[in-house]
Amino acid sequence: MPEALDPRFFDSEARGYDALLIVSFGGPEGPDEVMPFLDNVFRGLRVTEETRAKIAARYQEFGGISPINEHTRAFIASLRHLLDAEGPALPIYWGNRNWHPLLPDTLAQMAHDGVGRAAAFVTSMFSSYSGCRRYREDLAQAVAGLDKAPVIDKLRIGFNHPGFVTAVVDRLDAAIAQVPVRRRRKTAVLFTAHSLPETMAAGSAYVAQLNEAANLAAGAAGIHGWKLVYQSNNARYGGEPWLGPDIGDALDAAAAAGSKDVVVMPLGFVCDHMEVVLDLDVDAKKRAAAAGVNMVRARTVGTHPAYVAMVRDLLVERMAGGFSRKTLGTLAPLHDLCPADCCLPGRPGVLAPALAGSAAPRGPQV
Repeated sequence: MPEALDPRFFDSEARGYDALLIVSFGGPEGPDEVMPFLDNVFRGLRVTEETRAKIAARYQEFGGISPINEHTRAFIASLRHLLDAEGPALPIYWGNRNWHPLLPDTLAQMAHDGVGRAAAFVTSMFSSYSGCRRYREDLAQAVAGLDKAPVIDKLRIGFNHPGFVTAVVDRLDAAIAQVPVRRRRKTAVLFTAHSLPETMAAGSAYVAQLNEAANLAAGAAGIHGWKLVYQSNNARYGGEPWLGPDIGDALDAAAAAGSKDVVVMPLGFVCDHMEVVLDLDVDAKKRAAAAGVNMVRARTVGTHPAYVAMVRDLLVERMAGGFSRKTLGTLAPLHDLCPADCCLPGRPGVLAPALAGSAAPRGPQV
C-alpha cells in the first residue's frame, strides 16, 4: 500500500452499487423560485435582507433562471452515455442541496426503488465546508428517518485527478486560442474560485488544492505566469474577511502591469453557476473593459469527455477495491472517508451528523 494513503480514511473493500447519485447545488428555473431558493441557500447564515434582495435582483436579470440545472442535466446525459457504453450499468439519480430535485425527495425515491447501496458524486472539485462537509450533512439529513434508506458512499474529490486536469487544460487552450497570436505570450491567466470566509478556508485544504490544480493545469498548458484569484463574495455574511484577491482587483492589476489580454479560467466551478455568468461574464467583463483589457473567459469543464470519464473512474476504483488511486502532482489522492476534523465550518457550534466520514481525526498514520 502506498505510504501516502492512511488506511483509516480509504475504503479498500470492493463495493457493489445499485445506483450512482449525482449531488449538486441546484438553482431556480423561474422568477417565482428565486426567493424560496435563496431561503434554502442562506438557511442558518447571517445574511441581511438587503443582501438577499440584491442577490435576488441579480437572478431576476436573467428571468430568475440559473444555468446550473440545465448544465447538470447535460452532464448526467453525458455520463449516462458513457456508462451505457463502458459500464457499470447503474441507474443515475440526481439530488440538489437547494432546489428541485431536492436530495430528500431523491433519497426517498431511491429507497422506494429498492436501492440498497449507492455511490455519490458531489459536483465540487475542492474541499471546504461548503463544497464537502455541508453536502455530507445534507446526505445524512436526507436519509434520516427513511425506511430502508440506502447506504451512501461519497466518491473522493478529484481536484488532482488526470481527467479533471486534462479538461481544464483543454478549456484553457481553447480560450488562449481566442487571443491574437502575436499577443499570446504576454497574456495573463487568472484561475478563479468562489471566495470563502477565511476562517472556513482555514478548516480545509481548499486553497492548497486550488493552487495545486492551477499549477498542474498551467504547467500542462505551457503557462508560466498565472494567479489564483477569487470571485462571488457579494453574498458575504458577518464582518470577517474573505479570501482574496478579488477578480476585479486582479484585472486592474493586470492592466497596470501592461497586459492587453487576460484569460480567466473558472477553476472552482465545474459548470456555469449564476456566479460564473454574473460575476465573470457580466461584472468582470465590464471591469476588464473599463481597464482597457481584453478578457476571455474559458469554459467550465462541464461535459468535457475527460471530466465525465473521471467520474466513471472514481466509481470504478471504489468498486474494484484496493488502494489504487489516479492522481497528478505532489498532493496525495484525497480520502474516501472524511476525517472527523475535515472541512470544518469555521464557526462555533456542534457539528451536524454527516455521512461518508471516519471517526478518526487527521494525524499520524496508525
